[in-house]
Amino acid sequence: LVPKSQVRLHLPEPDYSRPPLKMSSEQVEPIMENLGLLYGKEGAEACFSELERIMQVFYAHKTPEMVKDDRNFRRSDWFTEKDVVLITYGDLIKREGWKPLEALISVAEDNDQFGINSIHLLPFFPYSSDRGFSIIDYEEVDPRLGSWDDIEKVGLKYKLRFDGVFNHISAKSKWFQEFLNGNPKFEDYFIKFSTRKAIPEDYRRLILRPRTSNLLTGFDSIRGRKYVWTTFSPDQIDLNFQNKEVLLRIVEILLLYVRRGADIIRLDAVTYMWCELGTTCALLEESHILVRLFRAVLNVVAPQVALITETNVPHEDNISYFGDGSNEAQMVYNFALP
Repeated sequence: LVPKSQVRLHLPEPDYSRPPLKMSSEQVEPIMENLGLLYGKEGAEACFSELERIMQVFYAHKTPEMVKDDRNFRRSDWFTEKDVVLITYGDLIKREGWKPLEALISVAEDNDQFGINSIHLLPFFPYSSDRGFSIIDYEEVDPRLGSWDDIEKVGLKYKLRFDGVFNHISAKSKWFQEFLNGNPKFEDYFIKFSTRKAIPEDYRRLILRPRTSNLLTGFDSIRGRKYVWTTFSPDQIDLNFQNKEVLLRIVEILLLYVRRGADIIRLDAVTYMWCELGTTCALLEESHILVRLFRAVLNVVAPQVALITETNVPHEDNISYFGDGSNEAQMVYNFALP
């Protein structure tokens, strides 16, 4: 891996004095193809202009040196057998008078004999439950741990892996609270029903889930009682990727993580990201398409960043998230290793 000391930080503000990102037809094609598979031809065309804008804003944060490094990057530089990844919550290591993230850096440096060159920081965002996996705000660092500046300091020496917890969001999040408040912008951010029995029993029996809690959780809203899809817990509200706006906002967050130093992004619970009544709502082709879309975007604006999918399913299903070997995840998460 390229030593982190050689890595340059993204610009704090976008530089619009330079020519904007221009995509080739070869770069546009897989993006449009995957958008079309999800939303149809008209939906893809409607979505693409905003997606391109998001990518152009991200690109304007890159230094000329970064753009040059991207052109010279070799796929063989992603991973080798010499890589050692420390997987940790941000607050497991504590030292009096230090921020938890500062203490983490100190301990990692004190243990150079282990050859640690990559740190997987488990969710370090404000959260309401599930040890960080019920995120209140995707864009902020939990102040009990530190700040984005502290995250970037870790990233100056170590490759960084962030969690993209994009299947669901906390019931305490602004997005869900705006839904309960009747904000029309957030009306379709979540999968909602008027009653708990709105899903026919035949459809319910098909659905595969890793939990035994209620699939639909009731909340009082300004528009009355709403029942929303909760694959994992009543506090973890599934996002509705059938809404193009959800996809666009998640891509924006994905690129924010890259700008903040992520070299690898672990897509949490990716197999449940697309829900379709009448199916198992797990291991659907649409979930693979979402991964391919994320990969196609990164290939254009951040080709040095890798994706790893977390599915916790049988081996054959797990490795299916490699796609054809070049169009989905660069790695799949194997629970036997951690």
